[in-house]
Amino acid sequence: MPLNSIEICAGAGGQALGLEQAGFEHVKLVEIEEAPCKTIIFNRPNWNIVRCDVKDFNAEEYRGIDLFAGGVPCPPFSIAGKQLGKNDERDLFPDALRLIAECEPKAVMLENVKGLLGPKFDSYRFDLTIKIENLGYRVFWKLLNSSDFGVPQLRPRVVLVALRKNIADKFSWPSEIITPPTVGEALFDKMKCQGWEGALKWKRFANKIAPTLVGGSKKHGGPDLGPTRAKKAWAELGVDGMGIANEPPKNGFSGMPRLTVPMAATIQGFPDEWKFYGKKTPAYRQVGNAFPPPVAKSVGLCIQKALVN
Repeated sequence: MPLNSIEICAGAGGQALGLEQAGFEHVKLVEIEEAPCKTIIFNRPNWNIVRCDVKDFNAEEYRGIDLFAGGVPCPPFSIAGKQLGKNDERDLFPDALRLIAECEPKAVMLENVKGLLGPKFDSYRFDLTIKIENLGYRVFWKLLNSSDFGVPQLRPRVVLVALRKNIADKFSWPSEIITPPTVGEALFDKMKCQGWEGALKWKRFANKIAPTLVGGSKKHGGPDLGPTRAKKAWAELGVDGMGIANEPPKNGFSGMPRLTVPMAATIQGFPDEWKFYGKKTPAYRQVGNAFPPPVAKSVGLCIQKALVN
């Protein structure tokens, strides 16, 4: 019998997909944005997703669920923002705490950006840890680099795992390191699919993993691969980071190619069959905000092991 879970801030399903691969069956997913909801419905019509604000969601009917998961908004803690933490109206950790208290899950998994581990938020993390522990859990924090899980970009993510104290000793973080492909290896088939004769040369040039994929903010006027530093790093891999292409380069193309949305999804660790709803900008925004499924799968397997043993 599969373990069950609920998830908040589900986005386009990166974490949910990874947890599904780890053996969890989602009984409810919560997401406020329309496009990610439609992405999930298109790819997993059997998942029970509701479009609503987390602040309006009540989890009491899911009391005793195996896993409560989510990727709460990162702007309050991102070094790219003002790092307002608890003073940012987008901080949903208090709502996550409320929901944990309501549904009393056996385990919790929440992910966020690297900035949350910075000294500026030491007291915030300490306070959050104490509050979760007071609900009957032991809390584990870990900075995970997605590249250690076979994802072709660095993408550091902070993951909080909490388990009920009677099973917490059974939990350990993933230990296997999976070597990721280079950007060239990961995207070669997609770059050459319309006959671009420069694809093989490009593959050899793009011989490293990608910088952290960014550009998922609504503040951007259109899809691109992030600020100047990120665009420079992409250029060193032979990729034009000024925008997202509608299609792969064709025969006769010269210069640096741009990524398509499916290429960006590959860099994020999504399987090819996972499709994103909407035009280029909302589709890329979903990719840019996603939690890589392979990372969620690996952590999910460790949680599953603690729950079933």
